[in-house]
Formats: sequence, C-alpha cells, structure tokens
Amino acid sequence: MRYALIPLVLTLAAAPSIPAADTLYEKPGKDLVEILNAPPPPTLSVSPSHDYAIILESVRHPSIEELAQPMLRLAGTRIDVNSNGPHLLPHNVKYTVIRLSDGAQTPVDLPANLKLSTPLWSPDGKSFAFTNTTAKSIDLWVGTTATGKAHQISGVRINGVINDSEGGGRGAGGGRGGGAHPFQWMGDNKTLLARLVPSGRGPAPAEPTVPKGPHVQESLGHAGPVPTYEDMLTNPHDEDLFDYYATAQLASIDTVTGKVTPFGKPAIYTEIHPSPDGKNFLVSRIHRPYDYLHPFAQFPTDVEVWDSTAKKLYTVANKPLAARVAIGGVATGPRSYQWLPTENASLVWVEAMDGGNPKEKVPHRDRIVKYSAPFKGEPVEVFKTEQRFQGIQPLEKGGLALVEDFERMKRWVRTYEIDLNKTSDQKPKLLFERNNQDRYKDPGTPMMRTLANGRRAARQDGDSIYLTSIGATPDGDRPFVDRYNLETGKKERLFHSTADYYEVPEAVLDDAGTKILTRRESPTEYPNYFIRTGGELKPLTHFKDPLPQLGSIQKKLVKYTREDGVPLSFTLYLPPNYKEGTKLPTFVWAYPYEYNDADTAGQVTGSTKRFPELSPHLLMVLRGYAVLENAGMPVIGDPETVNNTYLEQIVMDAKAAIDAAVKLGVTDREKVGVGGHSYGAFMTANLLAHSNLFHAGIAESGAYNRTLTPFGFQSEQRTLWQVPDVYLKMSPFMSADKIKTPILLVHGEADDNTGTFPINSERLYAAVRGNGGTVRLVFLPLEAHGYAARETIETVLNEELTWLDKYLKGVGGEGTTSGGGQR
Repeated sequence: MRYALIPLVLTLAAAPSIPAADTLYEKPGKDLVEILNAPPPPTLSVSPSHDYAIILESVRHPSIEELAQPMLRLAGTRIDVNSNGPHLLPHNVKYTVIRLSDGAQTPVDLPANLKLSTPLWSPDGKSFAFTNTTAKSIDLWVGTTATGKAHQISGVRINGVINDSEGGGRGAGGGRGGGAHPFQWMGDNKTLLARLVPSGRGPAPAEPTVPKGPHVQESLGHAGPVPTYEDMLTNPHDEDLFDYYATAQLASIDTVTGKVTPFGKPAIYTEIHPSPDGKNFLVSRIHRPYDYLHPFAQFPTDVEVWDSTAKKLYTVANKPLAARVAIGGVATGPRSYQWLPTENASLVWVEAMDGGNPKEKVPHRDRIVKYSAPFKGEPVEVFKTEQRFQGIQPLEKGGLALVEDFERMKRWVRTYEIDLNKTSDQKPKLLFERNNQDRYKDPGTPMMRTLANGRRAARQDGDSIYLTSIGATPDGDRPFVDRYNLETGKKERLFHSTADYYEVPEAVLDDAGTKILTRRESPTEYPNYFIRTGGELKPLTHFKDPLPQLGSIQKKLVKYTREDGVPLSFTLYLPPNYKEGTKLPTFVWAYPYEYNDADTAGQVTGSTKRFPELSPHLLMVLRGYAVLENAGMPVIGDPETVNNTYLEQIVMDAKAAIDAAVKLGVTDREKVGVGGHSYGAFMTANLLAHSNLFHAGIAESGAYNRTLTPFGFQSEQRTLWQVPDVYLKMSPFMSADKIKTPILLVHGEADDNTGTFPINSERLYAAVRGNGGTVRLVFLPLEAHGYAARETIETVLNEELTWLDKYLKGVGGEGTTSGGGQR
C-alpha cells in the first residue's frame, strides 16, 4: 500500500559544506504572495441552447493540507481513498447562471465551501449536472437553469476513479464546459447514466503482514518496449486495491424522482456510451491479468455493445495487454470506436493495416469501418488512410465526416471529407494539408453543436462548417472564426481578433453566424466576455481586475535570428517604470521543441496582447529582472536523427537570445540566468554543462540521465541500445563535472510524469556536488510533476528569487561560471 508522503516540511540540500536540512515553507514577500493567490479569471460554460451560461469561479492553489489527504498511486492513477475519486481534482467554488440576452445573473443556490466539478449540460440546456467532492464522498447534484436552484441526488455516491470524456469542448453549445465526467446525460434530458461506488462494498483490502511469496514478472522473448511510466502496480496487494477502488456499478438516475436503477454488473469500466437512440450501449471494461509496467488504459480490455437490459449484442474487440506495440506505433485491432451522432445506432472504428508498426511500408496504414444495429453480418469498410489515422469528426448532416491522417517523418497532416455511407472505393475530397507544426497555415478546427439526442457533431450551415483557430501570425496570435464552404473551398471570415486585443471566440450563438460570444482581453484590460453582433460589441460580464498593479508591467515581442539564419523570438517582460537603456539582470525561461525545418521553427507563439496573468517565474520582473519568456529553443532536423545535434543547437538558440537582449540595451551579459520545467529543466542542465553563457540556472522536475528512459523520450524513438552515444551525450548527468555554474534543482517528491523520476534530481545533485559544483536541491513533499499547493508555490518562488539574487545580483554571494563550452 503506497500513500503519498505526509510531512509538511521542505527537504533541502545545498553546497558540499552545508549539511542537508529541513525548513519551513517560506514566502517571497507580501506583494508577490498577494499576486500568487489572487483568484483566476472566471470562465463560462455555455448551454447547448445558447440562451444561458454558467460563470465558474475557482481558487488558484489548494492548500498543502489538501495535498496531504491519503492517496494511492495505482496503475497510472492517483486515487483519493476518502472520496473514491481522483486525488486533488481541480474544482470550482461558485456557480452563477447568466442569461446571454441581457446579462442578468442568478447565483446557483448552493451551500458554502463546496468543491464543484465543471457542470455538464442536459441536451436541451434546461438542466445541468455536477459533482461536489466532500471529505468522504463524491456527491451528485442537478441544477435548473432558469431558476438557479440545485439539489443533491440523495443516496448516490459517485465513483470518480475512471471517467469518460463526454460532451463539452470549445465551440457552439459547449463553451468551455466539457471534460471528463463519471456520468452523462441520456437524450431524454432527465436521466443520467453514472458510475457509482458499489453498495455494500465493505472495507478496502488489508495489506498482508506476511508475504505469500515473491513478486514475479516474466517475458517470453517477445520484444515489448515500454516508456518509463510512474505510479504502476507493484504487487498483488496493489492489484486488489486497484480492483477495490476502480470497480464501479453502472446505474441510470432519474433526476426528477431520484430513482436509481442499477445497470449491468460491477466492473472496471473505462468507457460507457449510449447510442444516440438510447437503445444500445458501447461498453469497455478492463480485466486481469494486470501488468506492472503499463497503466490501466493498456490492460486487457473487452469492448462490447449491450442492449438496454445489459445483454451483450456484439463484441467489438477483446484487446490483450498492449505489450507489443512498436515504438511510435499503435495496437492492432479496433481502436477509436464511437457512435455516429447523426444515426440511431451506428458504430465506427479504426483498425491498423500495417500491424501497428510505423516502419512497415504499406499502401495504407489504417482503415475506418462502420457497423450498424442490429449488428448482423460484417462491418463495412468505408475508408482507408494512406498515413496513420489521427482523428474523425462527424458532421451534423448528410453522413459526412472530416478525417485526418498524419505522416510522421514529414510531420504532414491532411484533412479529408468522406461519406460514411459509402464504401472504401470512394474518392475523398482533400480539404487541407500542412506541416502540423506550421501554425500560420492552421485552417482551424470545426466548431461543435450538441444535438437533440445529446451527441455532439460539427455544426453545419448548408454546405458550410465553422472553423476556429488561435490564428497564429508573425506578430502573435489573432484568433478567428471562418465559415468554410465544403463544396467550393471558399472561406468567409466572420470574426478576427483585432491587433490591439486578444479575443477568443467561445461560441457561435445563431444559425447565421452573425452573433458570436468572445472572451476579450488586452495588456491593460482584464478578461471579460462580450457578444458580437455584426459590428456591435456588447459586454456580457464585468469582472474586475483583483491586481491592477500588474498593468504597469511592460511586455513586447522581440524577433531575432540564430547564427545559422533560423528566425527566433521571445516575449520580453520589463519591470514597471523601466527606463530605456538600463541594463538589468535577466532570466531566460524556455522549453526546447523539435522541428523539421527553419520556417516552422521560427514561427511566433503566443500573444503580447494578453492580460498579464503571470506565472510564478514571470513575477521575477517585479524584483527588477528582465524576463525572456518562451525564448525560442528549436532543434531542427529529420525526426529520426534530430537529436544528433541537440546540444549544438540549444547552445546556438541560447546565445542568439542573449545577444538579442543585450543588443536591445536591456540585458547585462554578465548577469543572465536560465530556467525551465521538465524538458526545459533538461535543457537548462545541458546549457550549464556545455556553455559559458549563464551565471545561474534553475531546473524544475527534469530527467537528467537518459539511460533511465532507454526506450525513447520526447520525440526520440531510437532506443539506448541503437544509439548509445546520443543518449550519453544528451544526458547532463554524464557531464556533471562540467556544471560549475550554480544550479538550483527543484523536484516534486511524488512526480507522476513519464520518465522524470525524482531520483533524477537526487543523483544529479550528488554528481554536481561530488565534482565540486555549486548546487542546491529542493524536494517538494506531496507534489507531482506540476506543483499545486499554495505553500509550495510560494516557497519555490522564494527559493528561485533568492538563488538569482545571490548569483546574478550578487546579493549574498558571488556567482561562478562554467569552465568550458561556448560563450
């Protein structure tokens, strides 16, 4: 039995002459604490009927006490043993219903101190369902839109360990109200299909005090490369615990009468989807034998179609353990199965035609098949993709769908229009194609509509669909909505964010596409929602900025080129009242990405027109630092060999960024630090080992020894045994003797990310220390890969500011620089 660590202390290790010590959580100053803990901007969830929305208010950071609740780490999940749901599930604290026609608001009538999920709308938008997580359970609630009244369904205890991703999503009818839920609406607008904790379950299995025997794993000679997952099962008791907490009883719940009717037998359900006519159910269940190297999503799975009495009508797939999937490949057999939203009971799914191996040379990699009730005869093949299937989006009329395939070497994505009522000899219409990293040519994704049956499809207006995109441009993101004619290929721009604002389309509210709900902000204007009707802009919400002092921070986009001609950029943040020509200590925050070519590598990301919703590392600007946010760190080359020149390229990237900032007159070249999280931390350690560019480094939750991820990492698909020189050369652990620049290592003790085991920071600390480097290690109790607790966030910012003050500003000590590499 493996619970999360409980102590509320921070373990610190410092320079060789300073022993390890425990310390209390610390704060970076009252002004920064106020900013860190200010509530995030409220968001909207729009009803399918487009007449109402719900304003969702949340808290920015939970407390360390919330993180310290008992947790089990099993089969790739983190389970809150008290609530029988996900550990530390993000939540809202307040709902307010807002009428879109006039902005009238009605607070949802709820008790205080609730932890509310994102609401899930009924198909007609007249009701919404949500959960409240308590200290002992996950309770089910239902609200009435018109009145704001809500009530708990008594006697219902939700099992939230494994959820379906149903409904919601950005676009018409969904707003931002989607996500994973342990329940879903049926098409009658009053019935919910939910996962419940089985009644009379009894206590959790007790851990044996005496082992029954050794724990054994075995492989019979078949290659089975597996990423370095965390939180896996480790013994038979773990298996029993996973069964206990993940097993759910399906039930239909009448939200009017509160009647609960069990459906089927208790099992570990990974998917349960009613057909659009409500007469059939697509059910996916995992079962033993389990495995200690894979997460639950790869366990043996039965996928079946049931009728309304839970009788099996058809077996879609009996999937074995996904232990022989090629690196970068897919499992054989049916996958990506779903009901067609516009037909009563028709399934579509995808099957590999290349054995799931991306290196096989075949004319077609995947095929799409269709199978309809009453599920007699054979499934019909409707389309074959030349490259790997990447997605299908049914349209709401005419049996049409958009299908994407992806060629991994060129990173080339294509979008076709196909007819799901035809067979595979049909000639598809190619709509779009591009490098999937070419943000400037992104045509957008279809906006969605919730149909009367509760299913979602791409909304249509005659022969046209609506496409929305962040609208990347060389001057930053400018979101848009286009009406795209499928017959003619012509586009009509219905909305385009102006150059002075960052305005995101949330929903198209009318059939003509003339009324659009947007979320609008600028560097000095707090995010709020507006309704655009033609040229008229009408404010819907009037949220107030809780931190007006951030409006004086200066921000601008800076473009420059790498020494080999690759165009790059960063967003420069400067302190309030900065005087031009003043040289400042500078902090570079970055993350490396792989690209095929210089054109896509050099594209601008993000927008300088957004309100300064500052992350902790950006708050350094309020302590007199210039911050180079999102500094371009591309690694360019063939996808299979791009990492052969990883080190050389990130050093070129870093040098170009510093040169550009120095040229602006902003940066003191002798006072530059670098930092990053995860792969950005890996980059940071490598830059300190292989260049003299920096005088301090901050590395959060990185992986520093690539021999610990021998079956690939990031986009690297070659194994350690195929290219040992690449793995060793890229591992900063192997060059720890060269890291003489002071480096601060931060890591969550409960890291859950694939490959970034906490031992990475522990061993790099020991290696740098043992070779005479200046290093400090901060282990964060209870924290995962992304840090959550208020106390943790405050302490990490304080640690990082203290580190930079000492080694860049010289407050408390002098910094040193590495002895080798480029300068």
